[in-house]
Amino acid sequence: MKKSKRTSSSAVACVGNYSVEIKPLARKELEALTDGVLARVVRKIESLGHVPRPTGCKKLKGYTDQWRVRVGDWRVVYIIDDTAKLVSVTRIAHRREVYER
Repeated sequence: MKKSKRTSSSAVACVGNYSVEIKPLARKELEALTDGVLARVVRKIESLGHVPRPTGCKKLKGYTDQWRVRVGDWRVVYIIDDTAKLVSVTRIAHRREVYER
């Protein structure tokens, strides 16, 4: 993914109709993944730029705009801003720990 020229520590890439932003916490979690899982998660994140609500995604209860998508035992939690055409990835974690906080 190509980084933008923004001054924040979030990475933003334009991968389709929507720009995809990876927040700092999600970036840290992404960097900690093993190579096999990392490749699958990155493919899924890139696909969110084309289809932000893919088959199998779920809207998280208790939140107005948070969604999650499965990648095996891992979950990618993200926010969709349709007016700005932006998908912001906020968490990437194993299913047993992704909803803690």
